[in-house]
Amino acid sequence: MPPFPGRTIHFAPFNVTSQVFHLTQHSFALVNIKPLLPGHILVCPLKIKPRLVDLTRDEISDLFNTVARIQRTLTRVYKTDAFNVAVQDGEAAGQSVPHVHCHVIPRQHGDPGSDDKVHEWLEGEEGDVGKAQKDVEQGKEKSDAVKKHDEWMKDEDRKPRTKEEMNKEARWLREEMAKDDEGSGKL
Repeated sequence: MPPFPGRTIHFAPFNVTSQVFHLTQHSFALVNIKPLLPGHILVCPLKIKPRLVDLTRDEISDLFNTVARIQRTLTRVYKTDAFNVAVQDGEAAGQSVPHVHCHVIPRQHGDPGSDDKVHEWLEGEEGDVGKAQKDVEQGKEKSDAVKKHDEWMKDEDRKPRTKEEMNKEARWLREEMAKDDEGSGKL
């Protein structure tokens, strides 16, 4: 059964419904096709809008409340209490998909990005989420940029993932979010 029956969720032109693990009135959270570090997810408004200034006050509020809500679950499941939260607002800022999205990246002391490489990764080809989404939709295994990313990162766990891998993580995070909601008395 699809995670959100009767609903299709798009990240700009990409159907990401199966990657979505959390949905609110104005926002959704999805697992990242090419996470820079374990737990790297994206939070986006439901309406496809390219820039933060295009969002309504309610959409902005919901977007950042969703980021904070998801951080609580990611803190528990990844055993971390630090995050990079980044918005590349426009193409010149490194935005590779013309749809507002917040990168939420759990951090720990000594992780591979602890020398502040995360900012470089987000801005470079390594963080080009749009290209990776296109490659998966077209059935390509890995783009040249992704091969470069794998070589530079020297971490075999950070390859672009298959739809099956992303679906599995999305199901797991949906279950973990539900546990936190049950524990807080909220649904």
